[in-house]
Amino acid sequence: MRAPDIIRAAYAELIVTDLAASRRFYVDVLGLVVSHEDEHSIHLRAFEEYLHHSLVLRQGAVPALAALAYRVRSQDEVEVAARYYEELGCRVERRPAGALLGVGAAVRVEDPLGFPLEFFYDAEHVERYTRRYDAHGAGAISRLDHFNVVTPDIPTAVQYYQDLGFRVSEDIQDEDGTIYASWLFRKPTVHDIALTGGDGPRLHHIAFATHERDQILHICDKLGALRRSDHIERGPGRHGVSNAFYLYLRDPDGHRIEIYTHDYYTGDPDNPVVTWDVHDNQRRDWWGNPVVPSWYAEASVVLDLDGNPRPLVERAEEREADVTIGADGFSYTRKGEEMPEYKLGNQL
Repeated sequence: MRAPDIIRAAYAELIVTDLAASRRFYVDVLGLVVSHEDEHSIHLRAFEEYLHHSLVLRQGAVPALAALAYRVRSQDEVEVAARYYEELGCRVERRPAGALLGVGAAVRVEDPLGFPLEFFYDAEHVERYTRRYDAHGAGAISRLDHFNVVTPDIPTAVQYYQDLGFRVSEDIQDEDGTIYASWLFRKPTVHDIALTGGDGPRLHHIAFATHERDQILHICDKLGALRRSDHIERGPGRHGVSNAFYLYLRDPDGHRIEIYTHDYYTGDPDNPVVTWDVHDNQRRDWWGNPVVPSWYAEASVVLDLDGNPRPLVERAEEREADVTIGADGFSYTRKGEEMPEYKLGNQL
């Protein structure tokens, strides 16, 4: 059975514990556009998006990831996805048109890595705000870009996504060939999904793109002006991997959101894979800035299709933080240098 023809990462559904607080963060601070809201959920999109939403916030008791959604190339591909995962022995739920707000008939699955995935094509179209400069503000967010998940066995996860038609753009390895993280894409950018090695399944972050670095800097200034700079976890900075300018934020429930710009085109069939050494200090930050320990240690709970938290599977191989965290609790190492005695321990 062939895999479904996936176009791109399309939306994420997060469980939040205080919908009003989440609205203040995502709408009042980040400026996302409300497509629909009621007492139970808020459906949001960025300024250039014409599908109904790219982020769903749903009220619940425990902060968690409820679904990561991929858009496929046609409505027929939704049924292809259902049959594909049935053959893999995964739990599959077909959801008729109208069951999900703003989305047509879709399928949700519990994938082999333990993540709740949705595949859809038909979707409600809404106003695209590309030219609504009166609404943009200086920190305008353009679109959803990618997901990053934590999973214990990176080679197995990479093969699973390659079987789905994804291609690797970059990865992080050591001299023994241990893979600590991998970036894979369907749309012609660096990634639609990133795989981070650690105890999983967990959601590391979802990322939205802007056009300019200044828009990211404005978000930082805005948070400072609102006396909410504690939402900033890491950055702004530039990644080595992907070459993108970044900012990591934590929402009121601790879900991690990246604001991201300036990666590169990957659409040619011979696009080369870039492999980084795990001891290269510039892989995570091109300027050499240290990575805060929470970025390695913390991630969001993942739910099954019944809404129950998924149990974690421990990573058997070393975690990236174990080999790169310095004595001060931050990562700054060079290949060939003796590692400090202090480590974060098995937190990812």
